[in-house]
Amino acid sequence: MSEKNLSTKTKREFDICVIRGDGIGAEVVNSSLIVLNEIANKFDLKFNLKDALLGGIAYDECKTPLPQETIDLAKNSDSVLFGAIGGAKWDSIERHLRPESGLLAFRKELDLYANLRPAKVYDELVDMSSLKSEVVKGVDIMIVRELTGGIYFGQPRDKQDDMAYNTMVYSKNEIERIAKIAIDVAKKRYGNNENNAAKICSVDKANVLEVSQLWREVVDKECQKDVKAKKIELSHMYVDNCAMQLVANPKQFEVILTSNLFGDILSDEASMICGSIGMLPSASIGSKYALYEPIHGSAPDIAGRDIANPIATIASISMMFRYSLNLHKEADCIDEAIAKTLKNGFFSMDLAKFSKHKPLGCKAMGEKIASFI
Repeated sequence: MSEKNLSTKTKREFDICVIRGDGIGAEVVNSSLIVLNEIANKFDLKFNLKDALLGGIAYDECKTPLPQETIDLAKNSDSVLFGAIGGAKWDSIERHLRPESGLLAFRKELDLYANLRPAKVYDELVDMSSLKSEVVKGVDIMIVRELTGGIYFGQPRDKQDDMAYNTMVYSKNEIERIAKIAIDVAKKRYGNNENNAAKICSVDKANVLEVSQLWREVVDKECQKDVKAKKIELSHMYVDNCAMQLVANPKQFEVILTSNLFGDILSDEASMICGSIGMLPSASIGSKYALYEPIHGSAPDIAGRDIANPIATIASISMMFRYSLNLHKEADCIDEAIAKTLKNGFFSMDLAKFSKHKPLGCKAMGEKIASFI
């Protein structure tokens, strides 16, 4: 989806902007790079890694959470690999200087309008879910969330002493482009079975919100061609019902397409179906650039102890290969290595109760996954 620089160099060489960030960000990124290097060796690829600062560490060194150098480096790279940001250390500074504000500005600057969050339950981890194993076994959902519009960015917005307001706004163009992403993801991820159309469930609140009514109309129009060709099966669901259905019968979903606010909530709900937030990657994609990151936070309480789970970051590299670098064989190889690691009983500290071996630290987990490449 992002083709930055690919036309000007060999497709076996890629520039990757690496942002470790705060807390456990450095540990999980460093562990994932062990796997990246193994892939490079196996498939004769070259990855030029370029370090950049974002978040609290950037504020400490540059007095801004988003240095211009980071923006420039990202725009001149084929993709961005990101760890995590934030921590109590920076909670008391002005809001526009906080790590989270830097990340929001970074996404906006790169126009990363589509957030992809898979929620896949590995057979070895079904008992980790808070739901019954028969409910979650086989779950494989992709949530496609619009990321740069909606109520988080809409104007006007204000907070006064006795009232506050925000505005949920979507243009036709914003809805069209996120719907196109969802269609593309659905056909690539779930459309391999010739007998079944890939399923997209578009989630809104069209019974009470005019912005959702427009959302539904535009999604219908964008999907019309593929629905007629029986490549896509489109349904609509109100967000409150979807929240209930995600815990009642998650296997009914393949792709969930939704707005910024609703996607923020539903993707976190879906993540807990999988048992551990340390398992789940994500992609933030635009027309030119893309950023790949684990969905977990910076976990400053365990930073520096080598006990974080790096699988989400390693799986984010797989998504990078698949959606930005057109390296599908290599992506499959990473996914298979993660599955083999778990199948053979090797687990990180957060999954320790399922391990028949001594739990592995963050670095050792990266090394073990790399050994299965």
